[in-house]
Amino acid sequence: MDLLDRYDLEPRRALGQNFVVDPNTVRRIAALSRVGEHDRVVEIGPGLGSLTLALCETGAGVVAIEADRSLLEPLAETTKNTGCRLIHADATDLTWADEIDGEGWVLVANLPYNVGTPLVADVLDLVPKVNRLVVMVQREVADRLIAGPGDDGYGALSVKVASWAKGRRLCSVPSTVFYPRPKVDSSVVELTRHAEPAVPDDIDRGELFSLVRQAYGQRRKMMRASLRGVVDADQFEAAEVRPEARPEELALSDWVALTKAVWP
Repeated sequence: MDLLDRYDLEPRRALGQNFVVDPNTVRRIAALSRVGEHDRVVEIGPGLGSLTLALCETGAGVVAIEADRSLLEPLAETTKNTGCRLIHADATDLTWADEIDGEGWVLVANLPYNVGTPLVADVLDLVPKVNRLVVMVQREVADRLIAGPGDDGYGALSVKVASWAKGRRLCSVPSTVFYPRPKVDSSVVELTRHAEPAVPDDIDRGELFSLVRQAYGQRRKMMRASLRGVVDADQFEAAEVRPEARPEELALSDWVALTKAVWP
């Protein structure tokens, strides 16, 4: 809050900015991220740098990516003498290969509300250098990220995550620790990439997720209705998927089998 006052700044709703103002919360997230000396961390949306500073205090090397130019000066003040490298860029447009090298990066972030979901999906899809994500997102988004078949919140995003990683909730975070205070609570989740691919190399992910998107586009319908004209009765049988099932009943392995049946 002091930094906001001194630099005459206000959180920008258009950028989904909600700053964590409780030091115990950022220290807890840094501890839960299990990073330390020799680890390499990339943070998206550091804001005023409270979580950034907590991550630097673990001994990890931190690269912080901030889209809002007005925050660069206070962020530099917060992280002075920590060794943190600041990048002014929009993470949704970033050429990741130009900014982080080597393998084994950990992404730790309080993700802006308006871009959290697509950022997670893009990092999983496009940035294999990041092998673990520890992200704070709205509780409803967290539910979707870690849900399994039959769980509340299980949907296309859940299938996407399961295709790349195993997810778990690390902690819940009340709205009271943010400024401005959002209307919903948040959760911190960890997504760890699978050691071995959950989707076999002979399966085209584009084809798989075209089925997922079409089915979830009419999620209240049975699969035989939502995928009419794409999957026939013989293909459902070959995949051992019930045509009367609804998409939220299917595990990733079912989508893989269905894709293989349609595009053998």
